[in-house]
Amino acid sequence: MDRVYVMELVRSFQCGLMNRRTFLKRVTVALGSAVAANALLAACGPAPTPTPPVVLATAPAMPSPGGTATTAAETGVPEQPGTGLVTGRVEYPGTDGQMLMGYLARPEDGGPRPGVIVIQEWWGLNEHIEDVTRRLANEGFVALAPDLYHGVVVSEPDEARKLVMELDMEDAVREIQQAVDFLLAQEVVAGPAAGIVGFCMGGRLVLQTARVEEDLGAAIAFYGSPLEPQAAREVKASILGLYGAQDAGIPEASIRAMEAALDEAGIENEIQIYEGAGHAFFNDTAASYRPEAAADAWQRTLDWLRGHLPAG
Repeated sequence: MDRVYVMELVRSFQCGLMNRRTFLKRVTVALGSAVAANALLAACGPAPTPTPPVVLATAPAMPSPGGTATTAAETGVPEQPGTGLVTGRVEYPGTDGQMLMGYLARPEDGGPRPGVIVIQEWWGLNEHIEDVTRRLANEGFVALAPDLYHGVVVSEPDEARKLVMELDMEDAVREIQQAVDFLLAQEVVAGPAAGIVGFCMGGRLVLQTARVEEDLGAAIAFYGSPLEPQAAREVKASILGLYGAQDAGIPEASIRAMEAALDEAGIENEIQIYEGAGHAFFNDTAASYRPEAAADAWQRTLDWLRGHLPAG
């Protein structure tokens, strides 16, 4: 048993960052006993009131590849002009005691609404990812993009490649799980499951997270490295995979192998491969952008989320 991990779970529950169901599920796995997990729950006392987002100052400017940086709206102030959204940076505890950050966007008129996690490309949590987060909020979701680089954003491929190589993927998945717990603990979010969507590196992390996180109702991977067949059989969420046929880094054979493994395991999935599109076809700040493929993929994304998440 990892005592430190169990104590972090207790801390997250007592701070209102994890609901009772999630706490019991994870502690049962950690302790290897549902009886012990329930005993620990009883020792924790009554279920806490969910912790609201910790408001940070105005978000700093974040450059996007090939674009000009813009400053996000101050947390708690609707986007201008009159979009009806509340957006900004939030801060929440991680499982190792460090404070994590993310960009949150939600409809101004309250909730509860379905919650969606948005996972960055290899550039970092830049304006493009913030824009995608706002687009989801405009569609009626509460969206949170965790900052997996902890404030670092780059615009050069060599710099991005270095950051990806330095990123511990298992740690990143744990941070994403903490973001899921935090999001589902908010009163404006409809539970018990969240959605997750990611791009490039984020698409890979979506698939990896879907193997271990049981509180995901829908997982959408835009051109994320496909799972090996054995790993694909471990997936716990419904998978939508969106790929470009001209993506030199992701062979169609590996996509189809994942698809076949998901089918064999009885895991609901849909794989769409767009002819004439390559990697990062959804990113409208890059030369790789393909409007028709992006528009179709976006509609599929919204349909998948709405079809698999609680309506609120």
